[in-house]
Amino acid sequence: MSLPTTPLSVSTVVTTLRAAGCVFAEDEAELIVSTATGPAEAAVMVERRVAGLPLEHVLGWAEFGGLRIAVGPGVFVPRRRTEFLVRQAAALAGPGAVVVDLCCGSGALGAALAAGLGRVELHAADVEPAAVRYARRNIGGAGEVYEGDLFGPLPGSLRGRVEILLANVPYVPTDDVELLPPEARIHEPRVALDGGPDGLDVLRRVTAEAPRWLAPGGHLLVETSERQAARAEETVARSGLIPRVVRSEELYATVVIATRPGPDAPRGGDTIS
Repeated sequence: MSLPTTPLSVSTVVTTLRAAGCVFAEDEAELIVSTATGPAEAAVMVERRVAGLPLEHVLGWAEFGGLRIAVGPGVFVPRRRTEFLVRQAAALAGPGAVVVDLCCGSGALGAALAAGLGRVELHAADVEPAAVRYARRNIGGAGEVYEGDLFGPLPGSLRGRVEILLANVPYVPTDDVELLPPEARIHEPRVALDGGPDGLDVLRRVTAEAPRWLAPGGHLLVETSERQAARAEETVARSGLIPRVVRSEELYATVVIATRPGPDAPRGGDTIS
């Protein structure tokens, strides 16, 4: 295929994307044309999008928390709704807080929290080598990124010191993974999506160990679905942490905040913002 040497117009890209079934063709066309370094790259990007790749993988970045987070093939794309979890964490974190980002994927949560707070001691971990490479790129000098399963690769010196534990665990029930949009089902790692038969397997593993890593009064924050919230809250409570559920109707986001008992531990309850 010969690639164009003259600029592609936004309208031409819109027409191509719309014919391929892209619902937000106008917005996507603007992003592709503005991101491409020239007409040849723009043409390749359009071709990849038409073939079904997630827009963020085509662009090479996803917007999250005011940052451009680098992403690529085989890496989970951070969702806008998860910005709600980061905002909740920012409201709980003190100056220089010790923060751990488990199941960090591209490192978006940790990077956004560190950027918002200005100064934290940040540690992140993921089991996927591709995710770890992108997380190191996105987090840069703001923290350390480790490859391994959940708490396994973290330095033992963090035990009992973690003030904010972000865990954007996979929570899609196994039987529901096949119902996800093709962009997620085909192009994102299954380990970042599949939460086991009821979607809570990884959450159970995290909450079982979290009390040993959290500082007194420290907080674990996990995203879940509205229909899983009650069971997630029960799971957290069984680990000895004090849970509460917060919701954002605007972002359609549900977050469980679990606190290790300490002098300032809040009571449980639901909050909607």
